[in-house]
Amino acid sequence: MIINTLANNLQSIKQRFGIVGQSPLLDRALGTATRVANTDLSVLITGESGVGKEVFSKIIHNLSARKHNKFIAINCGAIPEGTINSELFGHEKGAFTGATSDRKGYFETYDGGTIFLDEIGEMPLDTQTYLLRILENGEFIKVGSNKTQKTDIRIITATNVDLQERIQKGKFREDLFFRLNTITIKVPALRERDEDIYLLFRRFAVDFAEKYRSAPVKLDERARLVLQNYQWPGNIRELKNVAEKISVLAEDRNITAEQLIEIVPDILTRNLPSITRNGSNNNANGFQEREILYKLLFEMKSDLNDLKSLVFELIQNNDLRVQNVQSLKSLEAPKVDNFEYEASTKSYPDFKDYTTEDKSKAIQPLIITKQEQDKEESYGSVEIIDENLSIEHHEKNLIQKALKKHNNRRKDAAKELGISERTLYRKIKQYNL
Repeated sequence: MIINTLANNLQSIKQRFGIVGQSPLLDRALGTATRVANTDLSVLITGESGVGKEVFSKIIHNLSARKHNKFIAINCGAIPEGTINSELFGHEKGAFTGATSDRKGYFETYDGGTIFLDEIGEMPLDTQTYLLRILENGEFIKVGSNKTQKTDIRIITATNVDLQERIQKGKFREDLFFRLNTITIKVPALRERDEDIYLLFRRFAVDFAEKYRSAPVKLDERARLVLQNYQWPGNIRELKNVAEKISVLAEDRNITAEQLIEIVPDILTRNLPSITRNGSNNNANGFQEREILYKLLFEMKSDLNDLKSLVFELIQNNDLRVQNVQSLKSLEAPKVDNFEYEASTKSYPDFKDYTTEDKSKAIQPLIITKQEQDKEESYGSVEIIDENLSIEHHEKNLIQKALKKHNNRRKDAAKELGISERTLYRKIKQYNL
């Protein structure tokens, strides 16, 4: 019963204020707004730009006991720093150049009502001091005056930046933050309520159809998926602009995914942040560091493969034996389509072969001899003098041996060498075999 009542209340609020959506996150924010509306608690509304924070402030005002008094929304970032104190608190005649008469500020004019201070994080520090005093005891002083005045006004603030971060940078007063942050309402971003994206689009499409006297546009299933998979950094404001753009430019009222992409090419963009060491989205330096690291690891892998190939070929060419067959297998270079290893910054190899466990296997000590001996006998070391260490030389010898072993059957020889027949043909032509 209680749940149904709350749901009905939320639905009536959505219809009254033109809110479209069924997201649980949206319902939670609306529920908090309705519960605090009848109090005089300070409310801080957080959320990205374009999510509709001002709508929530109007909901709180219109559901409160102050609904018959005035409401005003002020964008703190849009008022110049030199005039914001005068705008908010008023000034006396002659307080500064151009002050030819007394002026009432918003806190005096809208006494008994509600003031919504958007982008509160952009408010200058000296203005924050004035605001803190109003929150504490309802008192303020006009610019150029020494007379204290009282006001009974409810303050609702909003921000799309992290106020804690601005506090650490010394750009926002910590005591003011705690006064404003009595109740916090987080308005979800549009990408967090993807079930509402098409509902909002249909609403905007109908509105623009009435405005431009045309039939509302509709999206097919694939176009809806494109719409929902976009990240919407501009949130509802951006979605509304896209709906208007499609309503005006689309010749066909039934929009396919291809037509949607043609009209709004940026809708395929993925605005995903890339986290760097310090957690910021400016990842230019981080990308360069990763690129250098990948290249270094690739070169190390190439060098290690060359070394493994060399040792393997030396053992094979000199009829040497190892004590452990697994050690010999670990020296064999990985099988690829050709013997050339080229570093590339565009694609990076898989480095899973170079774990601590693999390294311990790869560097196991080898005891090799020139003649076969029983396992019980000791193995002596081999000294090789004036050995040709050219990889091309050993590659040519390996190809010759493979062809000889398989009576010039190239398919079998290529399989034995671990390369493709096409690569083998190229190597035969290269070495004039």
